[in-house]
Amino acid sequence: MSRTNSATVPGGPPEPGSSISAVERDTGLSKDTLRVWERRYGFPKPGRDSLGERSYPADQVERLRLIRRLLDAGRRPGKVVSLPIEALQALLEQGPTPTVAVANGANAELARFLELTRTHQLEDLRRALSEAVLRMGLYRFVVELVAPLNRLVGEAWACGDFEVFEEHLYTEAIQGVLRAAIGNIPSSAGSQPRVLMSTFPAEPHGLGLLMAEALLALEGCRCLSLGVQTPIRDIALAAVAQRADIVALSFSAASSTRSALEGLAELRRRLPATIELWAGGGCVVLDRRPPAGVRVVSDLAAIGAEVARWRDQTGLGSGGATNSVSTPV
Repeated sequence: MSRTNSATVPGGPPEPGSSISAVERDTGLSKDTLRVWERRYGFPKPGRDSLGERSYPADQVERLRLIRRLLDAGRRPGKVVSLPIEALQALLEQGPTPTVAVANGANAELARFLELTRTHQLEDLRRALSEAVLRMGLYRFVVELVAPLNRLVGEAWACGDFEVFEEHLYTEAIQGVLRAAIGNIPSSAGSQPRVLMSTFPAEPHGLGLLMAEALLALEGCRCLSLGVQTPIRDIALAAVAQRADIVALSFSAASSTRSALEGLAELRRRLPATIELWAGGGCVVLDRRPPAGVRVVSDLAAIGAEVARWRDQTGLGSGGATNSVSTPV
C-alpha cells in the first residue's frame, strides 16, 4: 500500500500524499526517472512532508499511471509528461505506436530492450544486455538478438519514435557489452587469419563492424580494428604493415552505392593480391553487383563459413579456431 502523509503543496494547504517509494511501486517509474522529469519537464510537482521528503498528491499519481501506460504503448517521455490528464487519456485511446506493435509481434524480449531505451533506463539496458550474452552465448546474442534489434531501433528512428540521442545511447550500450564480451574470448599471437577491419571515410556507423569482429573472434581470427572512417590509402598501408590476411569493411544501409563500389575498386587495386577483401553490411548493391576481387559477406551467419573456406584454401584447416559458431560461448 502507498504510504500516506501530510504534504505541503506549494500554493495550497497540506493534503495527503504518497512517498516517492510508494509512487515507484505503484507506477513502475523509478525514483531517478521521477526526479529527472521533475527537473526537465516540471512534472510531477510533489509537495514535502513533515520530514522534508517528496510527497505526491493522488491526482499526480493517477497522471503518472497514465504516462507509464503511454510509455508502454511506445510514446516518448518528452511528448507526454507535460500533457494534462485529458490529453493523456485521448492518446491512450489511439493505441500503441507502430514501432511497439512491430516489436511485440516480433519478439517480446526485443520489445523490452526497446522500452528500456525509450524510457532512458540505461543501467537496466546494459545489465539486461549483459545477462543476455551470458544466457545466449556471444554468437546467438549477435545474430538472434542484436541484429533484429538494430533493425527495430532503425525503424523507430525513421518513424520518429526515437530521437537521435536515444539511438546513440542504445548504440553505446550495445558496443560496450560487445567489447567486454570480445575481450573475454581467448586468443593467441599466432591466431589466423589476421583480419584488418574498418569503414570508409563516408561511413560513420561502427556497430556492424563490431558485430562482425565478435563473430570473427569466435572463429579464432586475430582482429585488428582501425575503427571507422579510415582513408582508403591508410587502410591499404595498415594491411601491409600489420601483415593482414583479410581486410574486412562494413557498410550500413545508408552507405552511398557509388562511393562503396568505387572505394572497394580502389582499395582492391592498392592491396596485394594475397590479401582478401571482404565487404558486408546493409548496402544491398554489394549483393547485386559485387566488385571484382571482393568477397561479399552480407549475412553475419555466413562469417564462419567464409573463415573455414579461407583456412581450407591456405591449408590451415580448422586448427586456428578457438571457438566454433555452432558451440557459442
